[in-house]
Amino acid sequence: MTEPILNDHNKREYEPAHTAEHILNQTMVRMFGCERSRNTHVERKKSKLNYELPQCPTPEQIAEVERRVNEVIQSDMPVTMEYVTRDQIPPEVSLAKLPDDASETLRLVRVGDYDVCACLGFHVEHTLECGHFRISSTSWTPLAEGGSFRIVFRLDGPSDKY
Repeated sequence: MTEPILNDHNKREYEPAHTAEHILNQTMVRMFGCERSRNTHVERKKSKLNYELPQCPTPEQIAEVERRVNEVIQSDMPVTMEYVTRDQIPPEVSLAKLPDDASETLRLVRVGDYDVCACLGFHVEHTLECGHFRISSTSWTPLAEGGSFRIVFRLDGPSDKY
């Protein structure tokens, strides 16, 4: 099989944090029924994601998000990639964040059976390599309807491999 032609990727993410972003996104979708974060900043020292929600999560809900993300990380799921054409995209995969000039062939990244999304970034091979996920702060900005909920997270003890 020839190597698929994909769009260029303009940055190299810190693999443990980028994989944790995928897990956090799916956790937020499952807990709050929201969309994946559209505004993300993933770095080695700290990462920030914003979610549009109808109301600000309670401290108990925030603690539950952290617990669930760590549960997925600790389950040591494989992180795999596959190449598909647009007509092979599973229904649960949103293409809303794709650029207008995205190629016909897309790369899907799967975090075990927990998450799947189209992504060109770099990831760990197994979730356990992410280390311990810790929400270091949150903030709420009211909007006309609901608001924007920001989560800032850090990873403690990711694999030395990264």
